[in-house]
Amino acid sequence: MHPGTFPQPVTPDLLLSPSEQGDGDLDSEYPADRGNWTGKLDFLLSCIGYCVGLGNVWRFPYRAYTNGGGAFLVPYFIMLAICGIPIFFMELSLGQFSSLGPLAVWKISPLFKGIGMGTILIVSLVAIYYNMIIAYVLFYLFASLTNNLPWQHCGNWWNTDLCLDHHVIKAGNAALPLNITNTVSPSEEYWSRYVLHIQGSSGIGDPGRIRWNLCLCLLLSWVIVYLCILKGVKSSGKVVYFTATFPYLILLMLLVRGVTLDGAWKGIKFYLTPQFDHLLSSKVWIEAALQIFYSLGVGFGGLLTFASYNTFHQNIYRDTFIVTLGNAITSILAGFAIFSVLGYMSQELGVPVDKVAKAGPGLAFVVYPQAMTMLPLSPFWSFLFFFMLLTLGLDSQFAFMETIVTAVTDEFPYYLRPKKAFFSAVICIVLFLMGLILTTEGGMYWLVLLDDYSAGFGLMVVVITTCLVVTRIYGMKRFCRDIHMMLGFKPGRYFQACWMFLSPVMMMALLVYNIIKYQPSEYGSYHFPHWAEVLGILMGLFSCLMIPAGMVLAVLREEGTLWERVQQASRPTMDWGPSLEEDRTGMYVTTLVGSQSPKPLMVHMRKYGGITSYENTAIEVDKEIEEEESMM
Repeated sequence: MHPGTFPQPVTPDLLLSPSEQGDGDLDSEYPADRGNWTGKLDFLLSCIGYCVGLGNVWRFPYRAYTNGGGAFLVPYFIMLAICGIPIFFMELSLGQFSSLGPLAVWKISPLFKGIGMGTILIVSLVAIYYNMIIAYVLFYLFASLTNNLPWQHCGNWWNTDLCLDHHVIKAGNAALPLNITNTVSPSEEYWSRYVLHIQGSSGIGDPGRIRWNLCLCLLLSWVIVYLCILKGVKSSGKVVYFTATFPYLILLMLLVRGVTLDGAWKGIKFYLTPQFDHLLSSKVWIEAALQIFYSLGVGFGGLLTFASYNTFHQNIYRDTFIVTLGNAITSILAGFAIFSVLGYMSQELGVPVDKVAKAGPGLAFVVYPQAMTMLPLSPFWSFLFFFMLLTLGLDSQFAFMETIVTAVTDEFPYYLRPKKAFFSAVICIVLFLMGLILTTEGGMYWLVLLDDYSAGFGLMVVVITTCLVVTRIYGMKRFCRDIHMMLGFKPGRYFQACWMFLSPVMMMALLVYNIIKYQPSEYGSYHFPHWAEVLGILMGLFSCLMIPAGMVLAVLREEGTLWERVQQASRPTMDWGPSLEEDRTGMYVTTLVGSQSPKPLMVHMRKYGGITSYENTAIEVDKEIEEEESMM
């Protein structure tokens, strides 16, 4: 027998420490078949990319200047502290603790699985129209690859007699004041008459023909999104290194260019001049809360999905503050970049800043492109601006798609996880086909309807219910223990007070305000017919109705009297808890999947490397539970 062939003594796996077991596969720390981030920075950049989106550029600056300028920052940061940061941290905690998507995470209380169903419906509707906005951006991006921007002058086939470009206005101002009240800028006619070809539709009920150039742009945007999410977070986690960081470089370039223009100070002064009397109006506080609510993307399931691919002990407490404060600072910086250019534009046109400032797509596709035509090297600056919008939009869209795919594959892991790439392709194709109506001549009317109703009161109901279920049904003490076990410390009283009282009350106030101040949708001078309003309201209600529908299904699956069924369905399932065996310490040791008898905590800890600070935490939590039980 060869000297090296004697059998070596084998130490039972149970008694080996991780160092004795060897390095092994790095992926052993994750659910092997689910996928994971390849690094901690992937998660952080994905969250930043998800939260910092198109709204930071076209919604925040406008909301700031219409609601008291610099004074708006006071309610904005107060609402960030009350609503934004606590709900953001709650979503990350739920996702990371369970390693489950927005549907499967409701093992925490199966009675409320309808919340997850409502979330998926909302995200699907948003993903349809959000990718159409990316298609518009691609259209303008390609149109910028020219010596002269096509929306620079009048005289094209799509222009009308009302068209008047800024060069003529400037020449007119030099001599006699020119009446420009009934005129239209070339950029506005390019957007409405050429890009949208909206004159071919009489309203939402008459979509007209498909605009094939827009249709191809929409197809391209879906292809880009699919290729980036093809391998789940392993691929999108790498793409965000570019899409989440490059917008900051372009934003900085636009900011430097903007503040060096003549008249830039006019726009910045207009943007930031504090009007503290506005703070006495409830509208300003509601607007600040709405801006926080939508810009951080809470309730859409994206944060929960991203956190579910983390390691169990990732410091999401630190990440929460980095992302939420980073998002706020980005919004303020974007305001400087936008309003410095609008100030220059107002000086060039000889009109006040408030006459050129608009919110929403009008800013991105009419006002800013027009401002670009006034600059030297205008196609270069135009290309940069739309490339920034493209990267801002894409990583938000990655999050929406990853949320939908993860939620469904977590529900049917044995069938769908091995075919995740194929399933992602099916979802993209279905959403592309549903979005085809947005590429018609009347597509903008449908986009406005989806934007106004898909993520309105339905989203607020979903977030309020989530907050109440986690704190009241699952229990604040238990939720704090879970975080303690995961991070090594309990959330402070600030977070607990927000979760228990401040955040739900604030969001309920938002919901009531939205219902009381309800205004029918409109696009420019076009008012939507009643049937379209009813359709929009039903769109919002349908996501809310998922909650009672889910409750009925959960109760029917249980046995006993109605009250017994409700009680059983509201309790966490037996397999609720950390997804990996080595993370199931403390009270979760006895609930291991397939375990026939309680698994002793000390044996469990010896297998996974002795007592660490996290196992100490588990012992502390166990003692706490025993003391409470003995007192009862």
